Amino acid sequence: MEKTYALITGASSGIGYQYARVMARKGYNLVIVSNEPEALAEKAESIRKEFGVEVADIEMDLGKQSAAKNLYDSCKERGLEIEVLINNAGVYHDRDFIKDSEGFNSLILNLHVYTPAMLMYYFCQDMVKRHKGYVLNMSSITSDIAVQRLATYSATKVFLKNFSRCTHVELRPEGVNVTCVRPGAVATDLYHLSPGALKAGLLTGVIITPERLAEKGVKAMFKGRARITPGLVSKLLIVLVKILPTWSLRLVRKLGIF
Repeated sequence: MEKTYALITGASSGIGYQYARVMARKGYNLVIVSNEPEALAEKAESIRKEFGVEVADIEMDLGKQSAAKNLYDSCKERGLEIEVLINNAGVYHDRDFIKDSEGFNSLILNLHVYTPAMLMYYFCQDMVKRHKGYVLNMSSITSDIAVQRLATYSATKVFLKNFSRCTHVELRPEGVNVTCVRPGAVATDLYHLSPGALKAGLLTGVIITPERLAEKGVKAMFKGRARITPGLVSKLLIVLVKILPTWSLRLVRKLGIF
């Protein structure tokens, strides 16, 4: 019987690393991918020692359009059978769309849209043949919150939300479950928060730890859930922002509140 693997993108730190730990704890061998080779190798060795599973670490820039096919081919050449695909790799800028660089805008579109979609295209065909597989796509509550300085980020997260829902319906009869995870703020270095703000966010439930998020996401995936939005505060925030008229958002910008 062939060994099966869970593939996690963006696994050299933060949420991706926690997803890798959760899957290793469940006994899965891992394929972890990132463009940070030193951190990736360090995390791979740490997981091997702690959980005793096999870990293949693959350095790759997933922001390139060739990345999905290259990663799939690499796994096939190594004989790595992927049973679980966790599309976690991502980037974030709190910045006006036209004030950001061409390079960043191309990167986020490729990383959040093209690469995860094409990874599913390649790996899910093998999952369907085996009639077994799981996919977890990391979206965000910003997929329901269209506000300033998050134009490209939130729009790409809308793609992941809708794409996940469609493919969940398409692939479920084929034995493959697709789950979309839509967190709010997560306690990573992404937001550059002060220690005080981070502590307050965790205490009030505005911010969730990456460990708890990964546990909730994997649990939902194996339960066959189509979508999960962790945390009551995140759910309430979605409702609140969605009912705000556009003129109020322009006022917020004018006053410099956000």
